[in-house]
Amino acid sequence: MSSEDTPVPPTTPGSPAADGSPTEPVPGSPAGPGSPFVPGSTGRDEAPQYVLPLVVHIEKTAPPARTDALRTAARAVLVMLSDERSAGEGVWARAMRDWQDARIRKVVRRARGAEWRKASALPGITVTGDHAEVRVFPPVPLDGWPKELAKLQVSGTDLDDPEPPAAPDLAGPVLWLNPELDMSAGKAMAQAGHGAQLAWWELSDTERKAWREAGFPLSVATAGPERWQELTTGGLPVVKDAGFTEIAPGSCTVVADHPALRHG
Repeated sequence: MSSEDTPVPPTTPGSPAADGSPTEPVPGSPAGPGSPFVPGSTGRDEAPQYVLPLVVHIEKTAPPARTDALRTAARAVLVMLSDERSAGEGVWARAMRDWQDARIRKVVRRARGAEWRKASALPGITVTGDHAEVRVFPPVPLDGWPKELAKLQVSGTDLDDPEPPAAPDLAGPVLWLNPELDMSAGKAMAQAGHGAQLAWWELSDTERKAWREAGFPLSVATAGPERWQELTTGGLPVVKDAGFTEIAPGSCTVVADHPALRHG
């Protein structure tokens, strides 16, 4: 799947990246409540580093389709961000704050059989798609994974779409993938999660509530080259990867295209 996945800070003022440290808010898109997109965000590399674990259920005989897994991973991140246990005095709130104060790291691992059952017994949330199952766990220290998760495989299995995925619903949120990058399923799942998180950070309370109550509908699709150029220059949140695995540092991987964030 994917090894450790971390975005990088933007190099252009106002250009959002998934570690949430632009030098100024995105023009025309006021930062939502709790958004790290505020002036003067610094020190993320110096803060204690945490990681958000995601585990995808992959049985040898019935693996999920790739696009289904990507959508489900993105929704899992949103479910964790919006869960009452992640806010205020919730049991996961401190870990969520510590995680978002540092680099926004996500790691996707795979599990089947007894491994999946053991992972499912740990505190977390299982999110289902059409057939995919992804369990998201509260953030853990970079070097402090629970043993049930630490032993799960990061690489060695990929996913594909047996049938062409349905066209994205352009009236709703779409996470657009860079057409020029070849990413493993796990890498792409983590990047889709980054994109969903960027959109969440930028929404108002009212917009977040509406998205949550609708069940976090979203599409994931690969943009055409011309469309990708428009998306990356249109003021929408763009994920830029740190380049620790698979792709070059600073690569733009995902654009978070939510209706509430579209301009013009």
